Amino acid sequence: METAIEKSDKELMMDVAKGDMEAFTQLVRRHQVAVWRSAYRFIGDATEAEDIAQETFVRVFEASSRYKPTASFRTYLYCILNRLCLDHVRKMRPIPTNELPEVKDPSPSPDETTSRKERDALIHEAVSALPPNQRMAIVLRYFEGLGWAEIAEAIGVSLKAVERLLARGRQTMEDRLSAFIKK
Repeated sequence: METAIEKSDKELMMDVAKGDMEAFTQLVRRHQVAVWRSAYRFIGDATEAEDIAQETFVRVFEASSRYKPTASFRTYLYCILNRLCLDHVRKMRPIPTNELPEVKDPSPSPDETTSRKERDALIHEAVSALPPNQRMAIVLRYFEGLGWAEIAEAIGVSLKAVERLLARGRQTMEDRLSAFIKK
């Protein structure tokens, strides 16, 4: 007999629609870190990112009976996350970041730590300067590794629009980071 661990995300989601809470738990376990990380990079606040991640999964659960497995589950999940992040932007000024909360790591030297913090601050500043759609496209592509088609579906734009958003986002970041890159 097949267990929930062996099932694909789409199969698990279909089980959730039938009321299988274990399947929902498995989906959350598989994706909670990536969803939180994306929200954190977009919003810049760990507590807010946690709230958005939790709300993302609440919405997934609530919509389970309406779920149609036409796209990948991950795309569906990021579509919900994107809407929640954009809603958050409309409600308050976000502070996106590339820097995750610091984890105590005794191995880096003080110079390496300073250099890393300087780099992270510059990246944070460059990402913060991007308009919301460019910022989300950059986060999903370069931090979460989504493909162009998944990004297009997640943020509700065409493939050509994703191409333009990524190109403009990269150019803006390159312009802002050019002094650091030349070092």
